[in-house]
Amino acid sequence: MPTIADRLKNVSISASAAMTQRARELAAQGIKVVSMSSGEPDFPTPAHAIEAAHAAALAGDTKYPTMDGTPAMKAAIVRKFKRENNLDYEPSQIVVSGGGKQVIFNAILATCNPGDEVVIPAPSWVSYADIVKFAGGIPVAVPCHEAAGFKLRAEDLEAAITPRTKWLFLNFPNNPTGAACSRADMAAIAEVMLRHPHVWILTDDIYEHLVYDGFEFCTIAEVEPRLYDRVLTMNGVSKAYAMTGWRLGYCGGPKGLIAAISNVNGQNSGGTSTLTQAAAVAALDGPQDLLKERAAIYKIRRDFVLGRLSEIDGIRAHRPEGAFYIFPNISDLIGKTTKGGRKIESDVDFVMGLVEEHHVATVQGAAYGMSPYFRISYATSMEMLKEGCSRIAQYCKDMR
Repeated sequence: MPTIADRLKNVSISASAAMTQRARELAAQGIKVVSMSSGEPDFPTPAHAIEAAHAAALAGDTKYPTMDGTPAMKAAIVRKFKRENNLDYEPSQIVVSGGGKQVIFNAILATCNPGDEVVIPAPSWVSYADIVKFAGGIPVAVPCHEAAGFKLRAEDLEAAITPRTKWLFLNFPNNPTGAACSRADMAAIAEVMLRHPHVWILTDDIYEHLVYDGFEFCTIAEVEPRLYDRVLTMNGVSKAYAMTGWRLGYCGGPKGLIAAISNVNGQNSGGTSTLTQAAAVAALDGPQDLLKERAAIYKIRRDFVLGRLSEIDGIRAHRPEGAFYIFPNISDLIGKTTKGGRKIESDVDFVMGLVEEHHVATVQGAAYGMSPYFRISYATSMEMLKEGCSRIAQYCKDMR
């Protein structure tokens, strides 16, 4: 009997995707499920981006794309990096891929040999570690504790780097905590990395425009220009512009690394859809007012959810600076039993009981590498958030 490749043995299915699927299964049974598990904006794609894709289709721009991005797309990305991040890249330093995840996958496949280590601040997006494992690398988690605001401390980073370290991943604002790094925080990280010139740095800036309370986003190559030749700056249009289904991510970096990534990109992709690229050009070059308008709405949602959670005995929630997630601590609920008779021995038990008994889909902190927590996404309507928070409150109140 043919067998499956060994490389998949340690690669797991995304917990957030699994919980979203469970919510869909319950909904198919006629159950009203409140989904707070998906990191997907509920806003529409900007109309001008849709119109640009339509115009491109009518103009016949429907042939095979260039493998690493159309000239117009790369030019728009160059302008974006200069305008918003004070980073100078040439078109030859840009690669466009089918989503931010593919950028990361291609970068790791292009650089990691078996046994290479990748330092990942934890909690972290579920796919980082699995992508590293897929390439034969070793993910090295560095805990970012709640007491430190879920931020990466310089001393913890220093202790994690070894001669086998190939990459450091940065994702601030962070999924799942929403924590963001100030310029001083990022400068401290950069100071450590200057002492380790054998390590590449990948910064996942996908939540760049989702920051609140006057917080100012920064990216590491901007904060410390001496790291420019070792940094891969990754971004996309999915979160800020609500273009998740269009599938477009991009990165800027040193030419040699970009050439290697482009090589991998050419083997696992036929290039990103021409119509998607036309829409993304319009998004990056078009009116940007909607970014602040939508961030203001997310802030209102964040504050509402934080307020409701603060009223629930047994739950403690840190105030995030960005993204659209809250990562509540449920250590005080461990050991209790739900009204349905489920013993809460872990955050997995907590979220499974919540979805099965009260039909609210969230994601366990264990999926992101830190327990006992769970992730709430507030990238949904206030109506859903009100109902979801009410159900969570009742779920916890009924525990004994």
